[in-house]
Amino acid sequence: MKKKVYFAGSIRGGRNDAELYMRLIERLKESSDVLTEHVGDLSLSSLEGEGGRDAAIYLRDTAWIRECDLLIAECTSPSHGVGYELAYAEKLNKPCFVLWNQDRASLSAMIKGDGYYKLFPYSTENEAMTIIDEIVNE
Repeated sequence: MKKKVYFAGSIRGGRNDAELYMRLIERLKESSDVLTEHVGDLSLSSLEGEGGRDAAIYLRDTAWIRECDLLIAECTSPSHGVGYELAYAEKLNKPCFVLWNQDRASLSAMIKGDGYYKLFPYSTENEAMTIIDEIVNE
C-alpha cells in the first residue's frame, strides 16, 4: 500500500522553489500518494488563497495532515504556513522530515532545535532526490 505524503513548501512565503517542489513531488508520486500536489503547481502564485478562502484552506490542509502517513517539508524558502504544518503534524505524532538547501538558507532554530524532526540538509537537487527516495523507502 502506498504511503500518503503531505508535501509542504512555501506558497505565500514566495514561489522561488516551485520548480524544485514540482520535481520532488513527481519523484514522490512514483511510490507514494501525494496529498498536496498543488504545492508544485507552477501556475500557483504567492497570492493564492487571498479573498476569503483562508478558512477553507486551513480546514483542507489540516485534514490532509491528519490523513497523511508522513510529512515532508522543503524549508529553503521560509514560510509561516510550513512552520505551522510541521508543528501541527508533530502534535499528531506524524513522522516529519525537513529538507533545506544548506548553501542557500539557514534553517529556523525553532525547527532545528526541536529534536522531533528528522533533518536533511542538502546542496544539490540530486542529493534532495536521494533523500526523498530514502524517506519513502524506509
